[in-house]
Amino acid sequence: MHPPATPPTLASGHPDVLVIGGGIIGLATAWRAAARGMTVTVADPSPGGGAARVAAGMLAAVTELHYGEQTLLGLNLASAHRYPRFVAELEEAAGAHTGYRRCGTLAVALDADDRAHLRELHALQVRSGLDSQWLTGRECRRLEPMLAPGVRGGLRVDGDHQIDPRRLASALLTACERAGVAFLPNRAERLTVHGGRATGAVLDDGTAVAAGQTVLAAGSHSGRLAGVPDEVLPPVRPVKGQVLRLRLPDVPAGSPAFLSRTVRAVVRGNPLYLVPRESGELVVGATSEELGWDTTVTAGGVYELLRDAHELVPGITELPLVESCAGLRPTSPDNAPLLGPTELPGLQLATGHFRNGVLLTPVTGEVMAEALATGSLPEEARPFTPLRFTRTTAGPERAPLLEEQPV
Repeated sequence: MHPPATPPTLASGHPDVLVIGGGIIGLATAWRAAARGMTVTVADPSPGGGAARVAAGMLAAVTELHYGEQTLLGLNLASAHRYPRFVAELEEAAGAHTGYRRCGTLAVALDADDRAHLRELHALQVRSGLDSQWLTGRECRRLEPMLAPGVRGGLRVDGDHQIDPRRLASALLTACERAGVAFLPNRAERLTVHGGRATGAVLDDGTAVAAGQTVLAAGSHSGRLAGVPDEVLPPVRPVKGQVLRLRLPDVPAGSPAFLSRTVRAVVRGNPLYLVPRESGELVVGATSEELGWDTTVTAGGVYELLRDAHELVPGITELPLVESCAGLRPTSPDNAPLLGPTELPGLQLATGHFRNGVLLTPVTGEVMAEALATGSLPEEARPFTPLRFTRTTAGPERAPLLEEQPV
């Protein structure tokens, strides 16, 4: 993607908001802030990139539910509820499609242990008031005939959909440009602080950009920005994910698709998903690796994904492999995002979304625009304030945000 043209006098101006990071979270924040009448500048050498370029784009508030994350569930559901309106508004603003599909999700089990775990997850979903239907293995295969004969059962969740993150990023970039958001094609190197307040940033080319408020939305790199006081620096780390993209076969009109919905499973203890796009692409992912800043695509990662996918859908190994890639999920100590004002006046955070960045894009944009306009978070986002974390000599500590429960 090419960044929109930037007025040559921009660097000497004083935008209301400087957004550091032009991934989908930063772009959504910039777009919504501009809609509130704020002048906005985004600093990023490659806007529209980031972790979303690798993400599968599952909008899976229900099937992504994990024990201990019931508080996060509320924010996920709020964002999922916003998606249809968000997509309609964005596609109109950008004049481009986002690949949004209301296709539903099927989570399946391949052995007795996985079936028992899926039964427990179903019980948790029901207790949480979620719409999830238990199916037998035969019923799963009736919905998706390409599934392996050994499938033991599954959960049908018609409310978990998908979007194409690359198209989403492209649409957000165009919508920002049309809304008057300015772009600086540089990396922010250091936050500037004067009189106990964040006042902007110095870019890697030496340009100083002053702003009324600064939003740190640099994904996994959010915890590395120089100049941010230690007690305010977000405790965000990278978690690597490798993903494959395959090409689905052409299907004659009226014939069943290779897969009609997102299919998820746990194979040999490894979470696996297959996301069929209307474009004819099938996304297979994803590994979860604590390897720091490494983004190497490995033979082992590709092998494990194909091996597990073949066990779930045997016909997948006949499909052409189009792309293999790896990205870094920005992860906080409690797997939940950091949203809104920090203890440093003038600095706000929009980072730490982990595996829910695409899902949380609509609500994050709205929440951040409200926080920038009023100085406070909406009620639904208050549990995710950066103030829940404190810094000590032992490192970041977690406040009791998410209820812990045994698996």
